[in-house]
Amino acid sequence: MSTWMLWMVVSMLTGSPLLSLVLVFGALWMMDRFTLQLLPRPLRFIHRWRRAGQLERTLMTNTHDRRARFELAELRVGQGRYAQAVELLKPNLEAGDDDVDTLFLLGVAYLGAGEKAKGELLLSEAEKLNPDYRQGSLDLERGRLRLAQGDTAGAIEALERFVKGRNGSIEGRTLLAKALDKAGRDADAALMRDEAWKDYVAAPGFQRRRERMWAWRARPSRPITYGIIALVVLVLGYRALSTLHPPMDDPYANPYADPYATDEE
Repeated sequence: MSTWMLWMVVSMLTGSPLLSLVLVFGALWMMDRFTLQLLPRPLRFIHRWRRAGQLERTLMTNTHDRRARFELAELRVGQGRYAQAVELLKPNLEAGDDDVDTLFLLGVAYLGAGEKAKGELLLSEAEKLNPDYRQGSLDLERGRLRLAQGDTAGAIEALERFVKGRNGSIEGRTLLAKALDKAGRDADAALMRDEAWKDYVAAPGFQRRRERMWAWRARPSRPITYGIIALVVLVLGYRALSTLHPPMDDPYANPYADPYATDEE
């Protein structure tokens, strides 16, 4: 059911299009908070925006501040602004920053910007320094970006390696399932989604909070069900409140009011 159809149904139940819009938005927001968490969080957005501004001002006064460049590049990668991250980090590499953190971040930035050869080379160099960097994050990022760029076979190769090294990763299994779907391996993809959900159910609370979005992507029917339940609860709650506290302009809301009375004596 589309959001438009949902709004029409709720409008028929409540009799108020504006209130229905608020209820539908509230239900969608609640569903997102408890499932995919795709809607932006205003406080987090403001904090990152302010921090990026501070770092940009720092670089305007001191272009050689490599720590500020690295931190701002991290923010840009998180925003999907890969080309900007590349331009920020290239001077760090040229200045001799060839540590695993810089190589990894610049490799991800290059891959995201579409420069596959440079990105893969930098990730390979990072792998030489630390093969198990961040518990396999090298293969996770390879798989994620290869999948986004249509390299299905390469994504499957990297993600299978990642899942083998980190068994409990719901994100890795869900991305691998998506890659297997694109490769036409429907049965393998379904099995991988089932394993992702089982890992999620068995995971400790802190991991479930961190990987909830990926678990719901493995089982998309769950957030839809919860969204419908939330909407029904909102509508029933509104109707119950309307029954207990009817509008004052309703002549039947006041038992002492005479509905046939006029201003004339």
